[in-house]
Amino acid sequence: MQRIKTYLWFDDQAEEAANFYVSLFNDAKILDIKYSGKAGPGEEGTVLLVTFQLEGLEFIALNGGPQFKFTEAISLCVDCNTQAEVDELWEKLAADGGEHGPCGWLKDKYGLSWQIVPRVMLEYLSDPDETKSARAMAAMLQMSKLDIDELRAAYEGS
Repeated sequence: MQRIKTYLWFDDQAEEAANFYVSLFNDAKILDIKYSGKAGPGEEGTVLLVTFQLEGLEFIALNGGPQFKFTEAISLCVDCNTQAEVDELWEKLAADGGEHGPCGWLKDKYGLSWQIVPRVMLEYLSDPDETKSARAMAAMLQMSKLDIDELRAAYEGS
C-alpha cells in the first residue's frame, strides 16, 4: 500500500478528470469511487472521491467545490523515452482548453500543471561538461514543448 498519496482537489470533475488521466497511460486504472452519503458533503449519491493509479502511483481526486484551484506551485512530471511519447502526452494533456507553458510545462483542461520531459534531458543537464549542459539548458529555455532532436543538437554543439 502506498503510504503517501497525492490528493487533487476539483470543483466537481473528479471522476471525469480521473478517467481522463487514466486514459493517457498504459499502466493506469480507477481503483475506487466513493459517493457522498446523507450527511454530505455534497448531494447524496454524487461522486466524492476517486482513487486512481498512474504508473504504479495512487492519486485521490476529490470533488471539493470551487474554493481552491491548482497552481504551478505543484506539477506532475512525466519522464518520456521518445519524442513520440512527448508529442502524444503534450497534445492530449493540452487539448480542450489546456495551456502550453515554457520549458516542457503545460496545464491541462482542469488547471493541473504537468512537466513532459524527455528522459535524456536530465542526462544533458547533469553532464559534468558545463559547456554541453549550458547549451542544453539554453535550448530548453527557448522551448515550449521539448524537442529531443533540437536539445541533442544544442547539447552536442551542432
